[in-house]
Amino acid sequence: MNHGAAPASLTRLAISATLHCLTGCAIGEVLGMIIGTALGWSNLAMVVLSIVLAFFFGYSLTIRPVLRSGVALKAAIGVAFAADTLSITVMEIVDNGVMLVVPGAMEAGLTNWLFWASLAFSLVVAFVATVPVNRWLISRGKGHAVVHQYHGGHEAHPHEGHHDHH
Repeated sequence: MNHGAAPASLTRLAISATLHCLTGCAIGEVLGMIIGTALGWSNLAMVVLSIVLAFFFGYSLTIRPVLRSGVALKAAIGVAFAADTLSITVMEIVDNGVMLVVPGAMEAGLTNWLFWASLAFSLVVAFVATVPVNRWLISRGKGHAVVHQYHGGHEAHPHEGHHDHH
């Protein structure tokens, strides 16, 4: 069931949700690579740190506006986990997978154009792979459909109010 939202509207919401996810993931990825490189860590350690930071920043970007709407921290954390976990997971699997298969990308280092070009490419591929996931979630009243009910001042979306509050 699509909760009455038109397909184009669902796609726009999915793109918006995926851009939101991409922002948190990109911050985490870049920060993880910078920290890992500065500390001389292995590729595996940098990937793990980047994934942890991507989840942290992804969830944080969702929690902030939910808290501003007056929701308690524990409930806001629950909303963020429900809204973002699948999206961030897909994005991180694709993003890191691409980085690991591009020859020399992880070894290139932060001062090499190959690293940055590979990271940009991997984030684009991850974005394209994650939009359908977010569209599917939103069409079922899950994912960022849950978050949008807490965004004060935004125009109402046709699917709002038709989902459970977990």
